Amino acid sequence: MKQYLELVKTILATGAWQENRTGVRSISIPGASMRFDLARDGFPAITTRRLPFKSAVGELIGFLRAYRSAADFRALGCKVWDQNANENAQWLGSPYRIEPDYLGDIYGYQWRQWPAYKLLDLEDAAQIADADRRGYRAIGQVIDDGTPKLLLHKAIDQVRQCLDTIIANPADRRILFHAWNCAELDQMALPPCHLLYQLLPNAATRELSLCLYVRSNDIGLGAPFNLCEAGLMLALAGRLTGYTPRFLTYFIGDAHIYETHLDMLDEQLTRDPFPPPRLVIADRIPAFAETGEYEPEWLDRVEPGDFMLENYRHQAPLTAPMAV
Repeated sequence: MKQYLELVKTILATGAWQENRTGVRSISIPGASMRFDLARDGFPAITTRRLPFKSAVGELIGFLRAYRSAADFRALGCKVWDQNANENAQWLGSPYRIEPDYLGDIYGYQWRQWPAYKLLDLEDAAQIADADRRGYRAIGQVIDDGTPKLLLHKAIDQVRQCLDTIIANPADRRILFHAWNCAELDQMALPPCHLLYQLLPNAATRELSLCLYVRSNDIGLGAPFNLCEAGLMLALAGRLTGYTPRFLTYFIGDAHIYETHLDMLDEQLTRDPFPPPRLVIADRIPAFAETGEYEPEWLDRVEPGDFMLENYRHQAPLTAPMAV
């Protein structure tokens, strides 16, 4: 994770101090990236302090299950959503927060149940038939600008569609899922930060790569966590489709360090990183490369104990408060 430490140095050396919604000042730079070769360099786990691996695994599984309650994430060993659910002043005043711990339509809901609608002319039988073939179901008739229309709905499982496409058409350059649903940002405790994932299979080498775009990244706490989850997502997708995880490229729009994280990062910069660990996935999750059987339903079956880091050496733990 030397790239991570170099990014921290770059922000501290060239960044500008700015105010932000949290009330905690941050120093930031526009545009940054990191690229990891998982086949050569191992799993992208930070080693200059302890990575909260179990928490990152729990969050990813919660996303794959489309959870919308901090209580459900806690049951998976992940507490990172507690404050945004129950201490975020803007969310506490939202009419969409229906109860304590409720998070709204965050990441996983958009990944696995993206709410899609079509408003079609009642007279256009061809369009209605095509929508029906694609799984849309009629909700009812509405009047749009004086014209009667048919409103249809479908919940789209973007992640499943990505795996299906890797199997059926690995040359496709549109294999991506995202969470930036403009129509529902006001229904989320926190708009998505890591918002766009693009999977890139290479059918010739049987390797799978991932590009992740993060619009706004807390480098002190968020970046190591998000890198870990991206590595997990890439490994799981490769396992279920028969591809070897290869390159993980991590793009950041606003890369920032909170003032309250400076002591933690200053200490990390004095430490030498250890060699990266290796990710191990439990044998109970079928490997397509070995079985030849495509079983995407395992997206819903994975458990926290299915992911382990082998030979993970790290420096002493460090903590810092999350800016909410």
